[in-house]
Amino acid sequence: MKRRMNGYLLAGLIVTGLMAALILVGLVWTPYDPDALLAGPKLEGPSLAHWLGTDSFGRDIFSRVLQGAGTTFLIALSTVAIGAVCGTAAGALTGYFGGVVDEVLMRLNDALTAFPSILLALVLISILGPGNKYNVVIALGIVFIPSFTRVTRTAFAALRDVNYVKSARLMGASSGRILVRQILPNTTQVLLPAITIGFNNAVLAEASMSYLGIGVTPPDASLGYMLSEAQGMLTSAPWYALGSGGAIVLLIFGVGLIGEGLQRRNGGRWRACPSPSRTGRSWGWWASPAPASLSPP
Repeated sequence: MKRRMNGYLLAGLIVTGLMAALILVGLVWTPYDPDALLAGPKLEGPSLAHWLGTDSFGRDIFSRVLQGAGTTFLIALSTVAIGAVCGTAAGALTGYFGGVVDEVLMRLNDALTAFPSILLALVLISILGPGNKYNVVIALGIVFIPSFTRVTRTAFAALRDVNYVKSARLMGASSGRILVRQILPNTTQVLLPAITIGFNNAVLAEASMSYLGIGVTPPDASLGYMLSEAQGMLTSAPWYALGSGGAIVLLIFGVGLIGEGLQRRNGGRWRACPSPSRTGRSWGWWASPAPASLSPP
């Protein structure tokens, strides 16, 4: 069977891989101390000594972007992990069992989604305390649970009555084994794009909250807070905003390309696989099956 190059997925992996490499480097080494004042002249433009220039306190912007990108990346990753794990567990229970379990959990889910996401996050941050990155993770993680719950519930509800699940029940498999071993692996075509979208939303949410001054605050570097500092110097020192803004764009752009590539790899839609043995051969992450293989079996 022919393979065709999945350009979106490959480009997304390259961009995200480069950003991840820079973030890993920033964890162990930066050209200057990100918090060191007067590391260079104030508001100096990009140069060999300071690749992205310096800010109004003489701090090296490239060093601060490396540290801020790492902070934003880890917060977004932790947020999506909390939302995906808790949302998948709730969605699996409601989608598979239905009945009272479905009614109770989905009404709680509806109560969370009744509030605008950013407003709910602001309320949670005000309760937990602003300026702490761990509180930001907890608040955003709670906000992201409902979206994952709904996506997962739909997938599990569609798969709970397929033939291989009925066969597993007849063979005496427990509900937990059926959920984890039979149904969950066949929901990855839904979960992976949802995770990529959730990651991008988490990056924007963290940056927005830090921009407003209720997310990560000094002395910790944050891309959103750096944008807030650069707002008043867009004409006199545009490089100040380009560094932090460019890092946010590249993070979102790379992961967004991965999500688009995953959707195109799956034919642009999700299908409930009728049997684990009929899911077809495994394709490389960089390649997609030829269009003829997208027709239903």
